[in-house]
Formats: sequence, C-alpha cells, structure tokens
Amino acid sequence: MAPVLVLWMAVCLSGTWAVDKGNFKTCDQSAFCKRQRALKPGESPYRALLETMELTNTRLTLQLINDNNKVRLLLELYRLQGNITRVKINELKPLKPRYEVPDVLIREPPTEPLSLLSQDENGVVLSLGAESQRVIVSARPFRLDIMEGREVLMSLNSRGLLAFEHLRMRKDTQADPEAEKKEEADPANQAEAAKEEEEKVEDGMWEETFKSHSDSKPNGPSAVSLDFSLPGVEHVYGIPEHADTLRLKTTDNGDPYRLYNLDVFQYELYNPMALYGAVPVMLAHNAQRTTGIFWLNAAETWVDISSNTAGKTVFGKMLDYVQGSSETPQTDVRWISESGIIDVFIMLGPTPKDVFSQYASLTGTQSFPPLTSLGYHQCRWNYNDQEDVQSVDAGFDEHDIPYDFIWLDIEHTDGKRYFTWDPHKFATPKEMLQGLMDKKRKMVAIVDPHIKVDSNYKIHNEIRSRGFYIKNKDGGDYEGWCWPGSAGYPDFTRADMRAWWASMFAYDQYEGSMENLYTWNDMNEPSVFNGPEVTMHKDAMHGAWEHRDVHNTYGFYVQMATAEGLIQRSGGVERPFVLTRAFFAGSQRYGAVWTGDNAAEWDHLKISIPMCLSLGLVGISFCGADVGGFFKSPSTELLVRWYQTGAYQPFFRAHAHLDTPRREPWLFGPENTALIREAVRQRYTLMPYWYQQFYQAHRTGQPVMRPLWVEYPQDPATFALDDEFLIGRDLLVHPVTEEGARGVTAYLPGKDEVWFDVHTFQKHNGAQNLYIPVTMSSIPVFQRGGSIIPRKLRVRRSSSCMEHDPYTLYVALNPQRKAEGELYIDDGHTFNYEKKEFIHRRLSFANNILSSVNLAPDAQFTTRSWIERIVILGASKPSKVTLKAADGQESQIEFDFDASMSVLTLRKPGMNSGADWTVMLQ
Repeated sequence: MAPVLVLWMAVCLSGTWAVDKGNFKTCDQSAFCKRQRALKPGESPYRALLETMELTNTRLTLQLINDNNKVRLLLELYRLQGNITRVKINELKPLKPRYEVPDVLIREPPTEPLSLLSQDENGVVLSLGAESQRVIVSARPFRLDIMEGREVLMSLNSRGLLAFEHLRMRKDTQADPEAEKKEEADPANQAEAAKEEEEKVEDGMWEETFKSHSDSKPNGPSAVSLDFSLPGVEHVYGIPEHADTLRLKTTDNGDPYRLYNLDVFQYELYNPMALYGAVPVMLAHNAQRTTGIFWLNAAETWVDISSNTAGKTVFGKMLDYVQGSSETPQTDVRWISESGIIDVFIMLGPTPKDVFSQYASLTGTQSFPPLTSLGYHQCRWNYNDQEDVQSVDAGFDEHDIPYDFIWLDIEHTDGKRYFTWDPHKFATPKEMLQGLMDKKRKMVAIVDPHIKVDSNYKIHNEIRSRGFYIKNKDGGDYEGWCWPGSAGYPDFTRADMRAWWASMFAYDQYEGSMENLYTWNDMNEPSVFNGPEVTMHKDAMHGAWEHRDVHNTYGFYVQMATAEGLIQRSGGVERPFVLTRAFFAGSQRYGAVWTGDNAAEWDHLKISIPMCLSLGLVGISFCGADVGGFFKSPSTELLVRWYQTGAYQPFFRAHAHLDTPRREPWLFGPENTALIREAVRQRYTLMPYWYQQFYQAHRTGQPVMRPLWVEYPQDPATFALDDEFLIGRDLLVHPVTEEGARGVTAYLPGKDEVWFDVHTFQKHNGAQNLYIPVTMSSIPVFQRGGSIIPRKLRVRRSSSCMEHDPYTLYVALNPQRKAEGELYIDDGHTFNYEKKEFIHRRLSFANNILSSVNLAPDAQFTTRSWIERIVILGASKPSKVTLKAADGQESQIEFDFDASMSVLTLRKPGMNSGADWTVMLQ
C-alpha cells in the first residue's frame, strides 16, 4: 500500500477526530478570493454604453465598458416566465470561450416580452410586466435596479463590486496594451497601473501554490464578482452546504461562505467552511416578500453577506425619490467565482412558495422516490460478510423493529473495485439479496467514482480504452489516491461516459446485482486523498475545460449517470434510489443526499435540522443525517434522541465508522431498544403522509421538511427558528436535542391556529411559546387544526409488507376553518404514476360532514386498502354517525367519544381508500 494511502487511513482510523483546517483554504489563501475581496465598495469602473443597446421581444443586450482598462463586456437581460429575471454578463470578445454551465437547467427557460418604458442619457427603464415591476439600467456607473411601484426589490452593482477578470495572454500581464490605449491617461497613472499589475502577478494570478500543490493556471486570472443589495431584508437563507444556522450570518469579520465541494474529515460546526455539496441559491425574506438569487456557476465560489441600512448604498439620481429612512434594514450579498461567466436568475416571488416554484421551473423538482426508501435504513462501515448481513436482518425481526434497507460500504467489494463483490465474504450475493427479497427488504451497495488502476479490472480497462478518464494538465490520464490506492477518475461531464457508466448497472454487467439492490455514490466531490484540499487539481482537464470550471458539478453528474443506470436496467419501469454525498443545483432530480461524516455529539444532532432545512429551501428535499453520528460513539441518551429526530427527517439512516463499536438498535438494553423501536414505528405509521409530501414536492417543488416561516411568512418570530420544523404544512416537530433535557419550549405559530399534540391529543393555541415537559420517550409533534393526516397503524417488518394495510385518518379540527387533507396511493415503485395510474383524493371536514373526493378523475388505479378508523380531534359528541357510500347506501358507524379530550373515534367504517364516500355526524 502506498505511503500516502497508509497515512490517510491511519488518520481515518485513529482516535483523532477533528478537522485539520490547514488542509483547506481560507479566502486569503485562495488568490482570486483575496484579490476580489480587496476591492472595496465605491463607484464602479463599469459604464453602460447605451448606444449599443439592442432590444428584441425576448431580451435586451448592452455593452459595458471598464473605464480602467477599456475591456468591454456584454450584458444580456431576459424576462422569464413566472416572475424571474435573468442577467448574463460575459466578455464581449473573449480570448477563448468562457465556461457556461450545461445540464443543470431542465430546459432553456421560456421568455416573456420586455418593453421599453423610457430612456435618456442616464439609463433605460424596462417593464417586467406584472404589478408595475420594472428594471432600471443606470449607465454611469452601471447599475441595475429591480423595482415594484416605488419599492426597490433588489439592486445589482449598487456597491460597485462588479468585477470581471478578462482572459489575456500571459506576456501582456506586465504591461497591458489595452491599458496603454487609455484616452488622456497620464504617465503617472500608467506607472501606477503597471505597478499594481506586477503586484497582482505575484498574487497567484498565473500560478498558485497551496501547501505542496501547484496550480498552473494556464488561462490566468478569470474571476467574476457581482454584488446584490436587498433593501428591507434582514434574513437570508440557503447556499448549502454549511454546518451552520438556518439564517445565514454576516461575514464581515471572517471568511465568506465557501461553495466548493470537498471531502472534509469530520467538519466543524457554525462556520462558513465548504462541505460536500454546493447549491448557489440564496433566499431573502421579510414579512412582505420572499426573493431568490440563483448564481449559475460551477467553479469555486465565495459568498459575502453584510448588513447595512438602505440609505447608505443607494446611488443614482434616478432613485433619489425612493430613498426612505436610513433606518431601513438592508442585506448586501456579494458572489465571487473563480471562472466562468456571470449568469444569475433573480426570482421575485413574492411568496416563499412562488420562489420554490420559480426555482423548480429552472432546475426541476425532487425526484419521486420509491416508497420503501422513505422507511428506515440500517448501515455501517462495514457489515463484514453475508452471515453478518443475515444476522443483522434477523435481529430486526427478533426485536420487532421495522426496516427496509440494509447497506454495504466499501469493504463488500473485491479490493475496492466497484461493481464487484469480495469473493470470500460475499461469495453468493444473489442468495443474500434473495433472502432479503423474501422478506420484502432491499439493499444498497456503494459505487464510488474513483476507479482502481489495475489492468485485471474490467471497469478500468474499459474506461481507459475509451479515453473516458479525466486528463492531467499534460494530457495523460489523471491519477490520484483514494480507497483502492492509485485511482483514475472518469469524466462524468461527458454524455458518452455517463451513458457507458449507466450501462454498467445492467443485471448482466453488474454481476450479483438484482432488482432489490440500489446504489450509494460517496467520495464524489471528487475526493483525492493526495490532491490539493483532498480533491482534484484545478488544472486537470475535462476535454477543453479545466476542472476549475466544472468542479462543483462532478458529483451531480455521477449521481445523474447512476440514477439513469438504475432506470435503464429495469427497461425504464422502476424508480431509482441513489444517495449522493456531493451535489449541486439540480441534484434533486436524481435522488437523496446526506450531511456527510458527522460525529456522535449533541451539537451535530442539533445542526442536522438547519442543514436539512437549508437543503429543502433550495429544492433538495430528500435529506438526512447519519443517525447516531458517523464518528465517535454516542451515549445511549444521544442515540435514542437521534433516532427520535431522524424518524421525523426525510432520509432516515443510521450509519457508523469502521472504528466504532457496533450499534444496532438492540445493543443498548431492553429499555433503549423499546425507545428506538417506538421512534422507528412512529416513522412507519406516518409513511402515507411522507409519501404524499414527496409526491407534492415532485409535482410542485415545495420542500417536504420546511422552516416555519415558509408557512407563516408574516410572523417574524419564525424567521430564525431552526430547532423545530414542519413536515409539509400540517405536522410541527420539535425534537429533543439537549442532553439531559427535562423540557423543551416549542413555538406554535399562527394566531388563528390550534395545534394538537399527536401523542396526547391535547389542544394548544397558536402564536405562543409552549413549554413541554419531556421524558426519554418524548418526541414533541403537533398536528395543525384544520388538517387531515392518513396513517397506517399496523406496522410490519418493512413498508412493502404494509402495502395493502388499512388507513386511520386523523382529523384535527379548527372551529375557524374546514379541515382538509389528501390521500395519495400508487404502486410505490414504478413510473406508472406518470401514466395516471394512481389514486389522489381530497379529504375534507366541514359542517359535521367528512368526505373523500377524487382529485384525479382521469387517473386509474385500484387498491385493496380501506379506512379502518377515523379519529377526530377537537370534536363534539354526535348522537349518531352515518356513512354514505358512493352508491348512495347508508349505514351507521360505531363510535367512542372521550369527553375529557374531545376526541371522537369512528370504528371500522370499512370503505375502500379509493372510493367516494361521506360521513355525517348528527
């Protein structure tokens, strides 16, 4: 084994668990970030050349000139369907093409007409159509303002921080000929400029070294930067992945938030360091409006956030009349990327749900997962062999704990060769998989994108012979160190490489695989143990493009190709399940993500909530954290609390490091086993509701796990809350995340709302902080009055075993409004729902009548499941209850009424879940 790998594994397997910050760059160590951040707010050197303006039905183009160096840029402005404005800035005549990110947008966004409202020597005013929205282009200095009526919604370059490093020949860096052509430039200025240029050359423009790694930068400096001002805004969110609070902090006194996909060994909390994924989307919210900024750039990116007051940064005579009090809050945001172009989508809301829809219209919605993948997943690095798998599987049955998936990490392979099995430990994988299938359970096996360099390994030979590996700067195959030792890295940015990779998941190619085997893509940042910052050299080549241009999309492409492989192997019939560690905008279309290598610490349990909430805000709903913590060993109290929290997060998987003691749920004594069993069973009873929420996310782009402010956007008390959350609209969860807690305080939102404790059925009014005493069995969860939630109370060993089981409907009443809910049923695993093979029903309760109405009359699907119980919270006692079936027949329903809790239970109504029916309380 090579020394580098031995050293890496020694670190991974030792008791040293803290991140080595020295392995990762700060802004000061990243030359382009340091260079751009040195620019201070002021008057922009950029000016709009209004005489170059061209306005067609679909776009405005306009040249910008940098008065310092006379380099011209091309501005393109588009009004897109759905209240989105797109701004693109590129060099007018670049020395060579600059990278524009492909494949992330689901289509070329459809445009709507722009119309000119007015124009003079100071600028132009364009109509954005609806609600008196317009964009003002100011000429000197260049600036964009988006307005509605007299209100400024957002300003671009108002602080003068637009910067666009033009491509240039290296010989020109000592004395830029364009600078020499400056009109009326005096010799002193020229000398000063030349001096600055020399200083910049020393500052990593053409070559950069970090630790022992050199970046050759053959294209020289190519960074882009732009500032955005958000008047009236104090709360901004998004730009995952960071281990930080939901509400983003200001960065004035530290580093900007960094977006650069990295394999960070046990990350620290509450700082802006980069992690495994990067979604360059930020949401801004106040009580009046929600907006979003999508910065479409796949290179290393830094995001600065500062707070200001609006009066301090509003320049330009055209806007004088809108300047209000200097006390108006304002947030200023600045994006800095190493290469590419400026391509930004400004989503104007105005509601949170509008912003989600707008972003979904650009990058797509969350893929609709197989129902089983919403169940519980049991994983560790590693289950040792087939007997171990069989033993763990039997343990769940013995202890009556349901689960759906058991996972195999890297040790299941033959020498870290993916798509293979260890010939001794996993000699008969199909026999193992069949054993799971017989119990209606499934398996996930890891397939990482680093490929062992070994001439006896089919996958490596194929990739090399087809020329599919990423190249180094000298044109040879790029090699780095990872789990197998020396490894090549397939170029997933190539469509032909992705098609070949997908074909490797065919049952006749991936030997030992069966239809109940799914896939986990880890290490796909990509992780390179001996690379700079544990990743790939930026001057590696993907065809004509450098790795620096595409870096943040590598994991996105790996998951895309893998998901396509799982779809293709079934002839396009079955939905895939693929978990990825690295991700980008659009990754939601291909599966699930998790928060990476966390630790068995209380703060890591707490941070899982804002981390998943942040992902949900930018389209990635299928998120979870390793239950129990990957590194270290949890106390029994922490483990139980983590199961209780994870049971109410979208992706529910326990995982642990190779070096930790085993922690299957039954290894901590009968009392803790019972507590964990109860948490997992609560998850399974709610599977119909989870599935329905994912169906809605898939259709609309709304997050499954949401911050309270999404549903209560005018309530400032919700804006910074990140220790509780909503699942859909109707369940509020406040997990216990403090060691030794005897109580928690939950904020119940909505002055007209009532909330019911789902365990005790106690009713509480909204708009209050409620103190809840807790014991080790407590999971504070509340159902919103005015909602109807379906559950399945007959919990079996896996979700597939519950397919035909009956439903119980929980109807929570609010006297001020009717109660509503939905019931969605399909086969749970194929794409047939796209062919209208599903049941989708509206459940409603008003005027003492509960009814089920078909929401999709053109859909066709039948179910054997039925309604076996209806529980009405906040009810009055009826004298009789009558069921009216679809054929008009009426029958009486037995009921019980608990007067002390105002709970009415209707027993065995018995109607089919897909039928029309009405229940009348009299």
